Amino acid sequence: MAEDTARTLAVFIDFENLAIGFKRRQGQFDIQKILERLVEKGKVIVKKAYADWGEYKQYTKPLHEAAIELIEIPRRSMTGKNSADIRLAVDAMDLAWSKEHIDTFVIVSGDSDFSPLVSKLKENGKHIIGIGMRDSTSDLLAGNCDEFIFYEDLEKAPVVLLPTPVDGDVPKGKREVYELLFESIAALIRENKDPIFASMVKDTMQRKRPSFSESGYGYRSFSDLLEDVEKKGFIKLRRDRKAGGTYVVEGFTR
Repeated sequence: MAEDTARTLAVFIDFENLAIGFKRRQGQFDIQKILERLVEKGKVIVKKAYADWGEYKQYTKPLHEAAIELIEIPRRSMTGKNSADIRLAVDAMDLAWSKEHIDTFVIVSGDSDFSPLVSKLKENGKHIIGIGMRDSTSDLLAGNCDEFIFYEDLEKAPVVLLPTPVDGDVPKGKREVYELLFESIAALIRENKDPIFASMVKDTMQRKRPSFSESGYGYRSFSDLLEDVEKKGFIKLRRDRKAGGTYVVEGFTR
């Protein structure tokens, strides 16, 4: 995959496995922490969560608000089989075969039972990202994914320190767009993108905030926004002649 091409993602959530992890810690599951991390990786096309939702009613509203399709899987206590796991695996494989443009599958679970699914998806050329709770994640599953993210790490401060626009540096009306720009550049640095083209930065900003438009902040073009931020000493830019003179963000300067 080309470095400047964003991934297309399908997200499958084994919610009951997450619930097991949360029983052992304080706080509640926040789906936005996961989605905010995933939009940094690419465009999320499909979002599905599986559970017996009668047992997790308190979570259905935030999941609905995040446009996640809730798949109702009644618990089958008589057989003891986990129907949610089976349905998730069937749906994932069906999508892998029918939607070739989706190149990345995200399995939100720590259950080792999903290891065969991960292996089969990888056989079909898919990139696999796993997300789970540290205490309820199988080493077998985590080791089989191309990437694995622990939910607890999403709650920590970002590794890349962001510049903080202070009063006087940035007009109040533009502070919001500066902060969005910094978060997007930091996300690309975290994903080891190099070089970081201006188009990649703008795409990331729009995935994070679909309503974003530089014109709404008084800029005629995205390049004007980047130049303004560079003049204030926050980032360093260079022109890439091989790419038609487009801007490349080399990083933060303070």
